[in-house]
Amino acid sequence: MSDDAAARDAMARDAAARDAAEQESAFSHRPVDPDATAVYGDHPDQVIDFYAPRATAAVPSPTGSSPLVVVLHGGAWRARYDRRHVSPFADFLARRGFAVANVEYRRGGEGGGEPPAAGRWPDTFDDVAAALDALPGLVGKALPQADTRRTVLTGHSAGGHLALWAAARHVLPADAPWRIEHPAPLRGVVALAPIADLAVADKLDVCSGAGRQLLGGEEHFAERQPYADPALLLPTGIATTLVQGRTDIVVPQAVAESYAEAAAKAGEVVGVTLLEDVGHFPLIDPAADACAVVAEEIAQLAW
Repeated sequence: MSDDAAARDAMARDAAARDAAEQESAFSHRPVDPDATAVYGDHPDQVIDFYAPRATAAVPSPTGSSPLVVVLHGGAWRARYDRRHVSPFADFLARRGFAVANVEYRRGGEGGGEPPAAGRWPDTFDDVAAALDALPGLVGKALPQADTRRTVLTGHSAGGHLALWAAARHVLPADAPWRIEHPAPLRGVVALAPIADLAVADKLDVCSGAGRQLLGGEEHFAERQPYADPALLLPTGIATTLVQGRTDIVVPQAVAESYAEAAAKAGEVVGVTLLEDVGHFPLIDPAADACAVVAEEIAQLAW
């Protein structure tokens, strides 16, 4: 092995070790039970957990109305990852004065396989659309202090893809079942290490081809991409910020940059906040400084 090859191999091992440590930290927190849960359909995964604003040193006594943050969890659209793993992140936001809705949706991989299949077409998209359509009515009962006029949509990884997609439903093709005629009433979107460009993610084999699986496999990718790829659903007219770790080896920086470039070509400015020495998981890890940056990005749109 040449010196250059040995150096690259050592760097790859270091990056993998760092990613593993960051993931372990993010998943080390105990799940936080919600203050309320509501259903938006008949399937067990069609539920939304609600977290009320907490009184903390930073927010001594939340009074009046609070901005609503809608969280879409990641996990490569695979069933093994559910909303519970981001419940500490939801609680983290609640302790900063936000009302929080943590959305569950149907994912793939229930039949096994390695890696398990990602996503369920069209169920995953059906659920996200249905959840957001039902949310105003549900949140009024579960979190009466939430101000839905100040709603920010956020999501991590695969959830970041879904957040960008949900904010673009009004620019879906005319025959899309999820299309709405007017932009969703959002203050903005903060997408965290999002799988924002399915074509680029596929070329990079992000999450072992999860994006291709989400659309039903190679035979359906091209025909379904216009209905599912945020990079093709621009401009949205909704304020959007991407938060991305520079050392992310799960969803590399190139994916976020490709989305931002596509937005620019469509005449829209998308903010990209790049965090040095940060990988994929610190963005949702309450113990990491990056998580505080995420909360600030949300606050800039919400307040």
